[in-house]
Amino acid sequence: MDVFDSIMQGLNEAVAYEKGENSARSASITVTPPPEVTAEEVKKLRQSMNMTQTLFAAALGVSNKTVEAWEKGTNTPAGTARRIIGLLLVDNTILEKYNIVTR
Repeated sequence: MDVFDSIMQGLNEAVAYEKGENSARSASITVTPPPEVTAEEVKKLRQSMNMTQTLFAAALGVSNKTVEAWEKGTNTPAGTARRIIGLLLVDNTILEKYNIVTR
């Protein structure tokens, strides 16, 4: 496929997407929503990783007060933080695997 054909294919896919038409490629992908987590689950996760609230907050890119509020149940994780926490619940070593946290 030459560059022109590749660009045209991409444009056609974009137009189809905007019209709400599913392409075969997107129809085969399912995105699981991140899990809802309780204050207790956040705290247990953090503790299982041997992290302080400050270190856990830094690893997730949120403030210490945010983690404190999650663990008190005042607020709940949302968006990207909720997705990362969901991944950590499956494998709490991923931060180390990707050198986000080093020991």
